[in-house]
Amino acid sequence: MTQTTEDKKVLGIDEAGRGSVLGPLVIGGVLMKEKKLKFLDRIGVKDSKRLTAKKRTTISRKIKKITEFETIIIPADEIDHLRNTGVNLNKIETNAMIEIIRKYHPEKCCIDCIDVNEERFHNRIQHINHKMEVITEHKADDTYNIVAAASIIAKVERDKQMEIIRQEYGAVGSGYPSDKYTINYLKNIEGKYPPFVRQTWNTVKNLEQKE
Repeated sequence: MTQTTEDKKVLGIDEAGRGSVLGPLVIGGVLMKEKKLKFLDRIGVKDSKRLTAKKRTTISRKIKKITEFETIIIPADEIDHLRNTGVNLNKIETNAMIEIIRKYHPEKCCIDCIDVNEERFHNRIQHINHKMEVITEHKADDTYNIVAAASIIAKVERDKQMEIIRQEYGAVGSGYPSDKYTINYLKNIEGKYPPFVRQTWNTVKNLEQKE
């Protein structure tokens, strides 16, 4: 039987924590049939940055009830190890995204592009499966609800991981270099850095130079 367009399985992928100096990078993937994508709009799915933390958590639960989903958590010390062995951040993210794609084998894949060059990133993803329809765009989480759903899943998991860190280590802020609480935390670390600090980040190196 020939598969109809509506039966196509669509995979959306996005990340949370890319620019953070503390905590993990989280890649989120959400899979559902194309004909059911309208349900994402009905439950209030939009780019995670446009939702409050409480709203994200609520919508995340709803997403998980109506889709297949996956999150890959890449801890800070693993990011540092990979970067120290010559694997850049784009490659780290791409490898995780490919892992999700290979798990689900979608007919269509939409990704919030992580490369400044959309075509280069598109070709890298297309190479996995030449029959798969691939969409890789900057700000795809604003344009495609399946990518927005993935951004919510990733962000909620990242927030959960940061809360675990805060419970153990105290007020570390959001983890981003623009957060004064995060910078103050880094400035006041004595001795060895905890494993959730991305020591390969320029933020950390610059602070060390000032000491």
